[in-house]
Amino acid sequence: QVQLVESGGGLVQAGGSLRLSCAASGSIFSINAMDWYRQAPGKQRDLVARIDRGGITTYAGSVKGRFTISRDNAKNTVYLQMNSLKPEDTAVYYCHAVPAYGTTYWGQGTQVTVSS
Repeated sequence: QVQLVESGGGLVQAGGSLRLSCAASGSIFSINAMDWYRQAPGKQRDLVARIDRGGITTYAGSVKGRFTISRDNAKNTVYLQMNSLKPEDTAVYYCHAVPAYGTTYWGQGTQVTVSS
């Protein structure tokens, strides 16, 4: 079992920045990759960024160059630094853990609202 707790969401003006955190606990040794997803009202949940066990990162095209995913292994925490935020970035952001096998895990989500 893996437990994920997100924090850092909030309300920010367009052009501003936020940093989301995802603290993992439990069987974290089994995790192969950590993702950030987001879901806007009435839309599907989409992958925003991923960092794998080797530290390789990938990003959705809509956030590339503005968002950065990183991790602190000592704190078992993954971050999403979001810069140059746009109103279309407004969504609930979810942390997602992908183990080597078995079910994946989701956090409870954190709301990010970007005002124009």
